Amino acid sequence: MLSKNKIKFFNSLKLRKFRIKHNLFLAEGEKLVFNLLQSEIKPKFILTTSKELIPADKYYNFEIFEVNNSDINKISQLKTPPSIIGIFEIPDYKINFAEIENSLSIFCDDIQNPGNLGTIIRTADWFGIETVFCSKNTVDVYNPKTIQATMGSIASVKIHYINKPYFFSSLNKKIPVYGTLLEGENIYTANLSKNGIIIIGNEGKGISEDINSYITNRLFIPDFNTKNKSAESLNVSVAAAIVCSEFKRRK
Repeated sequence: MLSKNKIKFFNSLKLRKFRIKHNLFLAEGEKLVFNLLQSEIKPKFILTTSKELIPADKYYNFEIFEVNNSDINKISQLKTPPSIIGIFEIPDYKINFAEIENSLSIFCDDIQNPGNLGTIIRTADWFGIETVFCSKNTVDVYNPKTIQATMGSIASVKIHYINKPYFFSSLNKKIPVYGTLLEGENIYTANLSKNGIIIIGNEGKGISEDINSYITNRLFIPDFNTKNKSAESLNVSVAAAIVCSEFKRRK
């Protein structure tokens, strides 16, 4: 059984200020926890209803608490509490500008919805995009709702929170920067490169003015409903998936 102080501590990690203070985040469920255990992200604590769930070769450098369902229920945010919860260190990835010059990356510009950010990370993982950059005003990727929405892809995709002007001014001028805009070129007929930065704009405002000038290639996802159309726009994570798919299809 966990002490009240331990339960209070683990629950505090649901709030950003305590995640920052302790440099830790929560992950729930077997798939998510096991993916993270296979990654370079370091585990700190594992709470589980059965130690047998953890592969023997994973018993290293972290504390394991075998707990009952009651304790799990006091910490879990899921409708159906899982059999395992992990507490991991927030990684400190270094930006390698030389690497991103030769690869495709995503830049999330002030994304606010945790589910959208998590889905974009999951999409990036699916299409083999290893790096996602986020503006300082983008929702915290280590928010439990975001972590859950990644469905384990947080273990495979490196996330960087950066200052927008610094980042774009530091890029090699030869790196193409793509943005989806209403006045852009049809993505299905536009020339797309194997490398570059794909900017995904805010859910309501789109791409912010302060980085609009850095866009070198403006893209538009056309709609094909010519009558009785009710949708005014695409969900931002859906738009991200369409754009990533088209880039990788060309490759």
